[in-house]
Amino acid sequence: MNLAALKTYLSSIEQALKAGNATEHTYRPALKTLVQNIASGVTATNEPKRIKCGAPDYIITRGDIPLGYIEAKDVGIALNDIESGEQLSRYRESLANIILTDYLEFRWYVAGEHRLTVKLAKPDKTGKLKLLPDAAEQFAQLMDGFLNADIPVINSPRDLAIRMAAMARLIRSIIAKTFADEGNEGSLHHQMQAFQQVLLHDMTAEQFGDMYAQTICYGLFAARCNAPTGEHFTRAHAAYDLPKTNPFLRKMFGHIAGPELDERIVWAVDDLAELLARADIAAILQDFGHRTRQEDPVVHFYETFLGHYDPKMREARGVYYTPEPVVSYIVRSVDHLLKSDFKLMQGLADAGKVKLKRPVKLNKKGETQYETIATHKVQILDPATGTGTFLYGVIEQIRAAFQGNAGMWPGYVAQNLLPRLYGFELLMAPYAVAHMKLGLQLRDSGYDFEADERLRVYLTNTLEEAHEMAGLPLKS
Repeated sequence: MNLAALKTYLSSIEQALKAGNATEHTYRPALKTLVQNIASGVTATNEPKRIKCGAPDYIITRGDIPLGYIEAKDVGIALNDIESGEQLSRYRESLANIILTDYLEFRWYVAGEHRLTVKLAKPDKTGKLKLLPDAAEQFAQLMDGFLNADIPVINSPRDLAIRMAAMARLIRSIIAKTFADEGNEGSLHHQMQAFQQVLLHDMTAEQFGDMYAQTICYGLFAARCNAPTGEHFTRAHAAYDLPKTNPFLRKMFGHIAGPELDERIVWAVDDLAELLARADIAAILQDFGHRTRQEDPVVHFYETFLGHYDPKMREARGVYYTPEPVVSYIVRSVDHLLKSDFKLMQGLADAGKVKLKRPVKLNKKGETQYETIATHKVQILDPATGTGTFLYGVIEQIRAAFQGNAGMWPGYVAQNLLPRLYGFELLMAPYAVAHMKLGLQLRDSGYDFEADERLRVYLTNTLEEAHEMAGLPLKS
């Protein structure tokens, strides 16, 4: 322990106490200096703009990697009350490594659990501070643990969903405060206008904050699942790691979480990226593959996320999931009706086409001109696709027709499945999950997407009047 740095720190606190007009802000430079003197290469950032919008008082980083956070209260404040309060509860459930302090007592929490408490000194009646016995050694132990925290690796979908939900709530609250703080010409207001043009013309600021937070969370998650192994995952590179099968999410993520991401939000997004970087994604994706007839792990992942993120949203948006046996029955019934009533012997797998005429333009005489196009007879659309459960079932039903003839499957998918498989979804999180789920399903079936190929699952409002998407700031 750098004993000289600790004594200098206590001397600064003592002088401020004796002045009689100190606030918690008075002591911040001293704590910043102490933390940075303890370990080389560590930066303690104390940014008033971030704090106003909901960030802890100090963000501790080494290079671009967040190490932890410090929430500081005034000397003498009852930390027991702060510990049980709403603010610290929110930080503890969302931030994996955080210290609560009144500048003299330090309480360290890892993954929400209290790890260690150290009291450095107590002021006497004159304001004089004396280092308590063994305090220097104990404080060194606490700070060493804090700066090199052994944060438990997340290796189950449930644990990851819960942690992501906590971070999403934190990001949503920061966005709400930032949105309220900036003027009508602020960047977040412009981004909300883009969402209103493409998705919901009457979108509220609260709905915008929710979609923003979910886009960041599921954008980072999708990118992490697709990122190459052996490289440290970061927000800065996440846009490049998003699956090309979802061009809208790639564009949208770059639009709201790219280089121009508001500095008051960036710390929380970087923390979520670090959480995902530490997660055992291979184990989590392997669990996604362990699918039974009773439960789809990907749906369970989103249900867990939504239950911890915002239980009321499920009821307000009608987010309910059809049990898998019901999905299977409906899909098999449609397949049977196509065969029996419509005489399409391949059912849902039918690749037959019909020729249709469609208007294209008016000629010089004002007459409508038509073009003839060939399109598949059987078109498949889920207008409220959620996490893609029905589309998943359809693909499974069709794939069964290729048993013993797997070599024909990739060509069929490219030419006769993807062009006629559609899904519409309004909520960002299930939309992103549907893309991930169907992408994993097709990959595991032996199909590799071409560079410019996409799934025709769109983020849109089925009940809104159709409009031309070209030229709008975001395109689903």
